[in-house]
Amino acid sequence: MLIALRIDNFALVDHLELECGNGLNVLTGETGAGKSIILDAIDVVLGGKASQRMIRSGARKAIVEACFQTNPELETWLESQEMESFQDGTVICSRDLTISKDNFRSRCRVNGVVVNKQIITQLRDRLLEVTAQNETGQLLSVSTQRDLLDAYGGKELIQQRELVTQAFTITQQAEEALEYRRQSEQQRLQRLDLIQHQIQELNTIHLQSPTELEQLEIESDRLTHVVELQQLSYQAYQLLYQSESEENQAVTDILGKAELIITDMANYDKELTSVLEIVQEALNQVVEAGQQIYSYGAGLEADPDRLEEVEERVRLLKRICRKYGPKLEDVINYYESLKQELTELTDNGKSIEELEQEYQENQGKLIKLCAKLSQLRHIAAQKLEAQLTQELKPLGMAKVQFQCRVTPVNPNIMGSDQVEYYFSPNPGEDLQPLAMTASGGEMSRFLLALKSCFTQSKMENKTLIFDEIDAGVSGKVAQAIAEKLHTLSKQHQVLCVTHQPLVAAMADHHFRVEKHLTKSEKNQELRTVVKITHLEHQKHRRDELAELTGGHSAEDAIAFADSLLETAALVKEKNRR
Repeated sequence: MLIALRIDNFALVDHLELECGNGLNVLTGETGAGKSIILDAIDVVLGGKASQRMIRSGARKAIVEACFQTNPELETWLESQEMESFQDGTVICSRDLTISKDNFRSRCRVNGVVVNKQIITQLRDRLLEVTAQNETGQLLSVSTQRDLLDAYGGKELIQQRELVTQAFTITQQAEEALEYRRQSEQQRLQRLDLIQHQIQELNTIHLQSPTELEQLEIESDRLTHVVELQQLSYQAYQLLYQSESEENQAVTDILGKAELIITDMANYDKELTSVLEIVQEALNQVVEAGQQIYSYGAGLEADPDRLEEVEERVRLLKRICRKYGPKLEDVINYYESLKQELTELTDNGKSIEELEQEYQENQGKLIKLCAKLSQLRHIAAQKLEAQLTQELKPLGMAKVQFQCRVTPVNPNIMGSDQVEYYFSPNPGEDLQPLAMTASGGEMSRFLLALKSCFTQSKMENKTLIFDEIDAGVSGKVAQAIAEKLHTLSKQHQVLCVTHQPLVAAMADHHFRVEKHLTKSEKNQELRTVVKITHLEHQKHRRDELAELTGGHSAEDAIAFADSLLETAALVKEKNRR
């Protein structure tokens, strides 16, 4: 149940607070007074589409906050989402709309915790249900009529439809696999032959590391120039470690002499110790380098057979790279992809016959599931026909006929049924599709009766919002709608926007919405603001009802308003018995 709504800087609202109560809450006011803004705010705070145009002109931030009373089912859901209500059994939903430079940002919170779109949408479905007169157009769609019947059928029917959806998807995939095999068998075999040939070719090469070619080229260069490397390593060894020429001393000899000189110097000046250490380290490194280059040269050996083997392998890998590369890494990746494609093309060995059998089995399962779904829909249709007819009778449609026809069609993702509502509002008229028979006023009553069927079939205590559901009706029909709304409000909190004085008179809580001109505090410019007033006193309600009548003299309007309030009081007393 909606307890309170607070709006700041939203559309034409600078600040507004609305405290709702149990029963029937009615919003009235002239056309364009701002009633829709309040409904827009409720929509936005529960995840509805938001834009920066909703922020009041001149403001940088808009806030909408709604406080709801929880119920046991909602408490269970909150716990499943690792959230909890406040100690007083309430949950607070808020939405911040902010403009920062050229950016627009929106955040939804539940009890102060930021939540995503999915969570707030699921919470919305558990808190309220909105019915507007423009929904009557949606009712004309047979797909909408089917969805409404399925929802009316309850949890078992919805679960069965989900099973049908899953089975249809699996069957469709099996059919596509079969058709693909049938239509592309020749291409598949040709491709399979090519892949097998390429895999066989690459198998004979025994591909190893992606760097094998680089390593082989390095080895080839070494084997090709082994003599030059031996000579050069010996020369380097002489220069570094042991020179045969007395004129050209080795680096180690020179560094050794330098070490002796600096050692003597360090005996007199300890600051040269660091220089001595550098020279000693250099001498050690040169000695190590000389020994290593000597070992390298000594280990070099000409190997013509190995050289020929390496060069042959290099030529082979380069040829493969030209064909499947350009790099050896690309060849290896291509080889792996070929093996994967080979697995896919062979379908783990499944033949056309096996795929056909698989499709037939899935098709059989789908047909059985659709048959059960059809059975459940027929049961729900009969129940809806009886209940909806009863709900329409007190709405001035005592002789109405209604059928929910479930006719067979080819299986699809929603089952094997077409659902269509047939309607005859007057005696002697044949039943025809709803879209062809119902007038605007009849559609409003039909929608209200349908909503009554749904709210009675579900135990959740939701807030029901009706936006001008009574538009286009008057007289006895308007009175019947008013009484139906009040009957609904005994089980659910109802929030209704109306222009009908007959409906407004039945309110348990009556609010007037109106626009005012006020001066801005900053520059004293005139600004339009929306205000809401709770009409608690009988006189204020009478005056508002008199305004709604329109076209009457002031005296007649007041008298009519008094009669409406008296009649409403009698109806309420009758309903309470």
